[in-house]
Amino acid sequence: MFGVVRRRVAYGSTSSLLKIRSGTTRVSSVLEKEVALSSGGCGNIRNFCHITPGRWINSKPIRDIFHQEASIQTWKRSFSSDNGDNVDVVVPPLAESIEDGTLAKFLKRPGDKVNVDEPIAQIETDKVTIDVPSPESGVILKLLANEGDTVAPGNKIAIISRSADATTHVAPSETSPQKPAPKQTPKASEPEEKKAPKVETTTEKPKTPAPQSSPTEPQLPPKERERRVPMTRLRKRVAQRLKDSQNTFAMLTTFNEVDMTNLMKLRADYKDAFVEKHGVKLGLMSGFIKAAVNALQYQPIVNAVIDGDDIIYRDYIDISIAVGTPKGLVVPVIRDADKMNFADIEKQINIFAKKANAGTLSIDEMAGGTLTISNGGVYGSLLSTPIINPPQSAILGMHSIVSRPAVVGGNVVPRPLMYIALTYDHRIIDGREAVFFLRRIKDTVEDPRRLLLDI
Repeated sequence: MFGVVRRRVAYGSTSSLLKIRSGTTRVSSVLEKEVALSSGGCGNIRNFCHITPGRWINSKPIRDIFHQEASIQTWKRSFSSDNGDNVDVVVPPLAESIEDGTLAKFLKRPGDKVNVDEPIAQIETDKVTIDVPSPESGVILKLLANEGDTVAPGNKIAIISRSADATTHVAPSETSPQKPAPKQTPKASEPEEKKAPKVETTTEKPKTPAPQSSPTEPQLPPKERERRVPMTRLRKRVAQRLKDSQNTFAMLTTFNEVDMTNLMKLRADYKDAFVEKHGVKLGLMSGFIKAAVNALQYQPIVNAVIDGDDIIYRDYIDISIAVGTPKGLVVPVIRDADKMNFADIEKQINIFAKKANAGTLSIDEMAGGTLTISNGGVYGSLLSTPIINPPQSAILGMHSIVSRPAVVGGNVVPRPLMYIALTYDHRIIDGREAVFFLRRIKDTVEDPRRLLLDI
């Protein structure tokens, strides 16, 4: 059965495709469209549907019928002004869990020349400080935000001109307020203003001896000698997490003493050969990390964590290293420390130390961790009780090495000794496991050969 169906549809209506099925006979259709455009931009659409059983009458592709000059309008986000010469500097994405940050400081000022990807400003978040790179080379025309403002990804903070010269006049920044012009006051009013304070001082003099009648009352320093400085986001985040840790965990600390003689001797004997082969110095931290990994393998409960009513046993070992910086405490994580040797650990520690001082640690580098090691000995701490880093269940504290008398073979001899501390969550870790864990670290550090023989 052959048939032709013609449907004329006005502009803006919906076209339909006629489909006919009868028994086992396959009916196919091809839609051809003719678009006749008028001067006003409107036209008619004609749909032709040729129907035949089992085969196509017209197999001409539809794309050949449409006008060749038809264009598709795409959406694109523009960061340029109308003349295409100015470029807006926007806040980049911070992190998946961070919605905003504080504009810590501008590294460039209006009139400064910048190159592509050169840092213009620094944004401080709860965990790290992020640089805002320049999207284009040019000259800073204007700053659109103030230092200390809260900014979110996509906010504009500056304008860059591609063609402006560094000597070109630029608009004054909103972040650098101009000094107000001194007020011109008549000379006749000056004597009156000078007389006013004298009258006040004479009236207040009789009242000053009154507070001296109560000598037990504390004498507070004047407010003029105090300074109020807002906390940085990193400092506020550290304070919040430490307080949450104290309120959440049932923390208990156990101590022990380690003789550092053999580990220090191992370091002294092989430090030159270690540097020559691996390019990094052999420190004591890698020895404690290897000892902690060995102890976690013997006491896996220390590597676990409570989640609601369940205990999560983690079959991987990520060691967090607490690093103190001028801006606050950061804790980068050494991933899969159980699969690393001394050289790999020392290289990773060296990288983290440089990034921490430069403030370039990323969120991913500080996320996670199953055990934290804090070395207060670098600051001279003799003994401390470290606080657990959530969501972990324990933290190992190292301290300074001090030569103290020790009994060796029945004789009292001076030995380099270190106090070590383990603060643990008593809800999940019993005292027995905590003591065995710390004792394992002590035995491994005092005799590093245990790591080679796995005993």
